[in-house]
Amino acid sequence: MKRDYYEILGVDKNATGAEIKKAYRKKAIEFHPDKNPDNKDAENKFKEAAEAYEILSDQDKKARYDQFGHQAFEAGGGGYGGGHMNMDDIFSQFGDIFGGGGFGGGGFSGFGGGGGQRRVKGSNLRIRVKLTLEEIANGVEKKVKVRRKVQAPGTTYKTCPTCQGSGQVTRIANTILGRMQTASPCTSCGGSGQIIDKKPNDADAQGLVVKEETVSIKIPAGVVDGMQLKVTGKGNEAPGAMGVSGDLLVAIEEENHSSLQREGDNLHFDLYVSIPDAVLGTSKEIETVTGKVRIKIEAGTQSGKILRLRGKGIPNINGYAKGDLLVHVNVWTPKTLNKQQKEFFEEMRDDDHFMPKPESSDKSFFEKVKDMFS
Repeated sequence: MKRDYYEILGVDKNATGAEIKKAYRKKAIEFHPDKNPDNKDAENKFKEAAEAYEILSDQDKKARYDQFGHQAFEAGGGGYGGGHMNMDDIFSQFGDIFGGGGFGGGGFSGFGGGGGQRRVKGSNLRIRVKLTLEEIANGVEKKVKVRRKVQAPGTTYKTCPTCQGSGQVTRIANTILGRMQTASPCTSCGGSGQIIDKKPNDADAQGLVVKEETVSIKIPAGVVDGMQLKVTGKGNEAPGAMGVSGDLLVAIEEENHSSLQREGDNLHFDLYVSIPDAVLGTSKEIETVTGKVRIKIEAGTQSGKILRLRGKGIPNINGYAKGDLLVHVNVWTPKTLNKQQKEFFEEMRDDDHFMPKPESSDKSFFEKVKDMFS
């Protein structure tokens, strides 16, 4: 099981952005590869801290994590965790945080300390996936067709003559503080260290072609409308032999149900019964996200009564429990009556059995609403 991001950085949920950044910098310096050469455990902790910082430093991602935990970013075996962040991603995204770390006075050099070739990452793709309430309740595996850029067959690359394959251009300047060395991505190769040698005619300037591919997306039960999942490596490929593919970002869109309304993990169902059924009692078959169930309506049931079917709602995204299905009983009053029916109700108008006599157990509308949300 993945560790809590707040625990990894050693901060609490109320930590400010500055406190989170400071905690991450401390962890990054402690476990940086330059300081811990050939130490796999330190490298994993370095990646773990970067993963935690990537989520907690972004207000939107942090809010989703606080609400849904790690499940908010996982799909199809991807996600932000499990070591999916590589070193080049970390240095390209958060390199400014490492500056002044005390490693030779010039900040960190990059993974392994060699300033070596930079791995270029392809661009991300974004799609929307519509889910029914039943699919959300049970979890589902969706297969979608995605048009993504891949390296064209027959494309070959050669070492960039500008940076000699390092992916970086180093400049040394004399300043009042002494000789200062700076490194920036090579503009000739985009930081990949390679340029195209040969490519087919149908490939673009980067040696890529568009290909349609079927991608399988595992969607956990309990997702909500607007949640974004990530399938690692299913975005556009990057040019060059050392490039890594971008990611496929999947936005969840919840479809409306014909008879059920969702409220968090709970579901609501409006059940209409006739006056005779409410008076005499009956049983009714209702629809749930896991199939139909039969419930009993007691004799003398009042309109507005709420029946709670525990565990018949939506599973919590973090796997804590299932929500409930709340059945709202509504006694249907006919709008038109024939002569015989009218005569019957005229006779019953002053009958003692038909006089309203609410008991203490018959809660008011506001009490029912309060119970529903408690």
